[in-house]
Amino acid sequence: QVQLVESGGGLVQEGGSLRLSCVTNVRTFTDYSTAWFRQAPGKDREFVAAISRNNRGIYYRESVQGRFTISRESAGNTVDLHMNSLKPEDTAVYYCAAFKGFCTDVGCRDRRLYNYWGQGTQVTVSS
Repeated sequence: QVQLVESGGGLVQEGGSLRLSCVTNVRTFTDYSTAWFRQAPGKDREFVAAISRNNRGIYYRESVQGRFTISRESAGNTVDLHMNSLKPEDTAVYYCAAFKGFCTDVGCRDRRLYNYWGQGTQVTVSS
């Protein structure tokens, strides 16, 4: 059973930074495409960033491009989301998601592709 556990959320002021981590029990996590999604109250869950299998592609939501960075730890069982210049509109519960396989731009953004999800971590940005 694949398990994903997020950590690193919290309360931060506008312009601040946070690093979210997604840790898995999978030994070969590089075989999985992994993404971060977020869901604000009353809104649909939306794509934030993704890193595809074997790091072959990295994709971002337009509104976070240049501010957020997704990366995979060299050992392979952690995927981080570095978030800089945070804005109040970034406030949401952030979820890590993964599936075993490869995706490209459009596919990586589709939450229906991901069959493993973490419990989520709250990020709150105050103005």
